[in-house]
Amino acid sequence: MLTVSDIELIVASGEGYNAEFKVSVPSKVRELSEEVCAFANASGGVILIGINDNNELKGVTIDNAKRSAIQNSINEITPHLPCSITTIDFKGIPICVIEVPSGNNKPYVLSGAVYIRIGPNSQKLTTAEQMRDFFHQTGKIYFDETECRQFDIQRDLDNEFVKQFKETAHLFENTPDEQIFKNLKLTTESGHFKNGSVLFFGKDPEKQFEKAVVRCVAFKGTDKRFIVDDKIFGGLLYSQYTKSIQWIKEKINIGYDIEGQGSGPRKEIWEIPETVFKEAIINCLAHRDYLDKGACTMIELYDDRIVISNPGGLAAAINRSDFGKRSYSRNPLIFGLFARMRLVEQVGSGIIRMNALMQDCGLLIPEYETEGMFTITLHRPHQITKDLGDKLGDKLGDKLGDKLGDKETDDTRNRIISIINSKATITIPQIAELLNMSPKGVEYHFAEMKKEGLLSREGSRKAGMWKINKKG
Repeated sequence: MLTVSDIELIVASGEGYNAEFKVSVPSKVRELSEEVCAFANASGGVILIGINDNNELKGVTIDNAKRSAIQNSINEITPHLPCSITTIDFKGIPICVIEVPSGNNKPYVLSGAVYIRIGPNSQKLTTAEQMRDFFHQTGKIYFDETECRQFDIQRDLDNEFVKQFKETAHLFENTPDEQIFKNLKLTTESGHFKNGSVLFFGKDPEKQFEKAVVRCVAFKGTDKRFIVDDKIFGGLLYSQYTKSIQWIKEKINIGYDIEGQGSGPRKEIWEIPETVFKEAIINCLAHRDYLDKGACTMIELYDDRIVISNPGGLAAAINRSDFGKRSYSRNPLIFGLFARMRLVEQVGSGIIRMNALMQDCGLLIPEYETEGMFTITLHRPHQITKDLGDKLGDKLGDKLGDKLGDKETDDTRNRIISIINSKATITIPQIAELLNMSPKGVEYHFAEMKKEGLLSREGSRKAGMWKINKKG
């Protein structure tokens, strides 16, 4: 039975994978039964009636007739699912609480339909193919809901990330970790962490799941003959995400938009929008098939493209025509935790958002392969320009190449200007290190910028400083 302090934490956390708010009893009581059925097919949850979507307490009065109607509707779920329906006084306001256990006899069916929990939403499986996928891929239970007996919470938990998660998810800092684990359904009834909890909060989850890592490989050219960098990022999923983004940032072209008169804040301009990479990598970590022990998540960087691939193709619950419109997560617990960190926005909108961002930048929309491995191919902009130039003819290609060269030069000089604006006494070797260039390359740009009157030096070579000339 949930306590008042449990309810307080749930209200503060907001709706999510294990919590649903209703401002009042729906006119169609069946809507509550659908939510109950979805929670039972996942890891359980709680429905709070008397709270709106903004987490504001409104209160609710449920008479015996309404209570009986709710109970009768829940009783239509098969097999039978015992749920508690209580009214508590929460800060002087009556709130109805429906506690739903994680069912031991999955799947639970309501009027012939199976409902599942996807992040903060419930979804109905309507076709035989979707239901087969539910049985086949989960074995009546999701991988991330399965108990991980090898994980020792006292020894293997990343306590620093737990603190970070509390802050990002807007949870009370002083709330005991055990209460957080209980309310977010991170542990089983026996007290062991679930697989998804281990992946999200464990120090070294690859000890339990060897292939639960991201491998980032950079190749020279457009094929796999020459590897120039190869990194494997393990650790908890959020760490894999941030390290992968940083690795990509160090490899691709990034320009800087200097606002104002050269003294304002600088804005990074990635050759492919940063948000596209974030969407793609979060999608991989949240939806990959962790039961597949033959492959890991891969990020491959070539001169002309970046390929991000993931074990597990398009789930059978999603028809090809629904691709990019609907979401079905193999790991709803993990997906829900990412959602609490505000790293997942609208369910099912990631593909649409990536396509729109690429089009807004004048880039080709990504290519998607959904059989076996889920693969996203992002075409890099400079190669698109080169290919177009080749097709239009050598002469025009040369002109396009010249324009591209000018743009890359401008990007480098914008970065130099930004660095000098932040530290006028910086040395050429220090700038070379920041730009990942040779000192001679930086000296070349400095010489050209001096000729154009853009840059000058004040004081001695050792004690002087650089000056950006606005006139130049």
